[in-house]
Amino acid sequence: MTQRDLITGHVLQFRGNPFTQHWAEAVSIAENSAVLIENGTIVAVGEAARVSGPDVTLHDHSGRLVCPGFVDAHVHYPQTAIIASWGKRLIDWLNTYTFPEEMRLADPAYARTIADRYLDLALDHGTTSVASYATIHPTSVDALFEAAAARGMAVVAGKTCMDRNAPNGLRDTAQSAYDDSKALLDRWHGKGRAQYAITPRFSPTSTPEQLTALGALWSERPDVLMQTHLSEQVDEIAWVQDLFPEARDYLDTYEATGLLGARGVYGHSIHLTPREVARLSEVGASVVHCPTSNTFIGSGLFDLMGLARAGQCVGLATDTGGGSSFSMLRTMAAAYEVAQLRGAAVHAAQLLWLATAGSARALHRHDHLGAIAAGMDADLCILDLTSTPAITQRAAQADHIWDAVFPTIMMGDDRAVAQVWVGGKPRPT
Repeated sequence: MTQRDLITGHVLQFRGNPFTQHWAEAVSIAENSAVLIENGTIVAVGEAARVSGPDVTLHDHSGRLVCPGFVDAHVHYPQTAIIASWGKRLIDWLNTYTFPEEMRLADPAYARTIADRYLDLALDHGTTSVASYATIHPTSVDALFEAAAARGMAVVAGKTCMDRNAPNGLRDTAQSAYDDSKALLDRWHGKGRAQYAITPRFSPTSTPEQLTALGALWSERPDVLMQTHLSEQVDEIAWVQDLFPEARDYLDTYEATGLLGARGVYGHSIHLTPREVARLSEVGASVVHCPTSNTFIGSGLFDLMGLARAGQCVGLATDTGGGSSFSMLRTMAAAYEVAQLRGAAVHAAQLLWLATAGSARALHRHDHLGAIAAGMDADLCILDLTSTPAITQRAAQADHIWDAVFPTIMMGDDRAVAQVWVGGKPRPT
């Protein structure tokens, strides 16, 4: 007998992109609705889901918001232990905190410990899928994929490649970056829910030869993602100009080496030139907004509304550990605050779309992840809309459902996560 699970509550659903059409036309909350899950897949939503029988287990979440599991489109799991490290801008932060910690993941046991810790923290906050950088050590990639498989999570990851401007213990070569990445790709891509991403850290830590080698690998395997960083800080951009004097701009260092394409995922992308914006949009590449990181390290204010309304594919991310929180709720709140500083008020529907369907689309996983609909993987995050006294007193004054949801986005944390489902199974609490 097939086991079926029926979840009841307020169900978040998407019909389109709330940045390119009015949010009310693209996003809705079906109050007092239902989701039916069978064999890890959503098979029905709404009245059609309301079935009963001895093979159906009811999970009553009345008054709670049933969301797709959050999708964190840009993280560095090796930086879990150094999150919230004080007082450095990007380059100093890398040298002072990041690189020494990443060298510790050469130890497979330590890499497993950090991978387990990171994924458990992500799940605690309702995040069911991530796209993560590892370190240069292939065992750090194995550790994350193994930990994700043990939890049934859909994870994207790749070996971080660097052959200059990094400590000796964190440098590879153009050839070893190609060879290691290819071997890891062959071992993990498409295994269970795992997907591989070719991962040069960023142009300052890769020679043109290494970028070209990774571009060649991507041309051989265009089905995988390529993830990197782009235009995070103005002093970083100046450094890139010094290192690549022939390049038209930062993006051109990737374009000239075969690392610009539709399955490219470019983290931060704050200080883009008009040419870069046009080229990213033209090729269909994704950019990822990392608001807590961008403010914590002092990088700048991402143009969310301008890029999204122009049709640019945008994801949302915590950027652990440059970001200051593991929570996608806190990340949505930060995205709202950054947009306010740029003169725009982002609606709760848009924020929730970014953290789920938008990020899934940025990672080219939107055919299975990021939405609640028949045929989608049953990765869910169920939010308690009255998780703290402060949120409860604000929600009690709500005139409509969106008014009740917004306080949880702005003030919620892991206490708001009532239950998490991964691959159709509730996570043990």
